[in-house]
Amino acid sequence: MKNKLCGTCFFKIDGEYRDNPDEYSREIILTHIDSMLKYSQRFYKRQFINRTELSGKTVSKFNDALAAYFKNGLLITQGLPTVNALASQLNLSPRYLSDMLKQETGKTAIDLIHIYLVNEAKNKLMSDDQRVSEIAYELGFENLPYFSRLFKQETGISPNQFKKQLAN
Repeated sequence: MKNKLCGTCFFKIDGEYRDNPDEYSREIILTHIDSMLKYSQRFYKRQFINRTELSGKTVSKFNDALAAYFKNGLLITQGLPTVNALASQLNLSPRYLSDMLKQETGKTAIDLIHIYLVNEAKNKLMSDDQRVSEIAYELGFENLPYFSRLFKQETGISPNQFKKQLAN
């Protein structure tokens, strides 16, 4: 069905381009292109609706890949994990990975990376006697203010405040 619809739109566009060069041609061609894009969006989104049996598998694989990224020392050699790197590891496009994760968790891939990094930071702040700057650097953040903003965005308090709360 979808191939027939797209094919029909294509032939209508081609016919309009070749046979009807007038002031309406451009608008008619754009309308057909818009229809093709809407059908594409529909079919793209429909695949997520029909994936209920896979629910949770992508996020599990993503979390495993993220943990392996840290365990294998890639943080030191490649810096902070990126959506592109993790998507590549999972043989998915970054956009598709993010869409799948959003469907399963309500969060995008970058959101989940940030949550993971903040949880790692929390664990280190609880167990280590390191300064916040040392922990940030150890987690791959070269910019301490960026780390602090991200931490505060995820937890509502700064890393220093978090550490002080633990001491009390």
